[in-house]
Amino acid sequence: MQVILLEKVTNLGDLGDVVNVRNGYARNYLIPQKIARRATETALKEFEERRAELEKAQADKLTAAEALAERLGGTKVVITQKAGVDGRLFGSVTTMDIARALDRDGFAGIEKSRVRLNDGAFKATGEYPVEIALHPDITAEITVEVSGDID
Repeated sequence: MQVILLEKVTNLGDLGDVVNVRNGYARNYLIPQKIARRATETALKEFEERRAELEKAQADKLTAAEALAERLGGTKVVITQKAGVDGRLFGSVTTMDIARALDRDGFAGIEKSRVRLNDGAFKATGEYPVEIALHPDITAEITVEVSGDID
């Protein structure tokens, strides 16, 4: 299915690009999230009329993401989980746990889907670097310290 992108999408294209995607991806994700629209003649004309408005909205999102990345940069988040004496956790620290900890520390609105764990969930105590994708062009690096609660 051909769609016109209404904002920048990582690994897909920029604002205004007409791209071919799978039908399910377009119908179930891109169109309902208002990230894209079917590329028909009328949609292309409407897009060209609204291009300046959409570019301004995109620039505002980029500015907000840059400001949040500035605040987040170098932040250290501490998460306490039950652990054994050898430092292995009973369970793991997931993206949801990190998003909740960021919310608790005053960084509201960061969804778990924005948290990138390169090696999967953390299963032992220690400090780990975590990447937060705030915008397709902007990421922030934080440190997550997992401490063990031995009871």
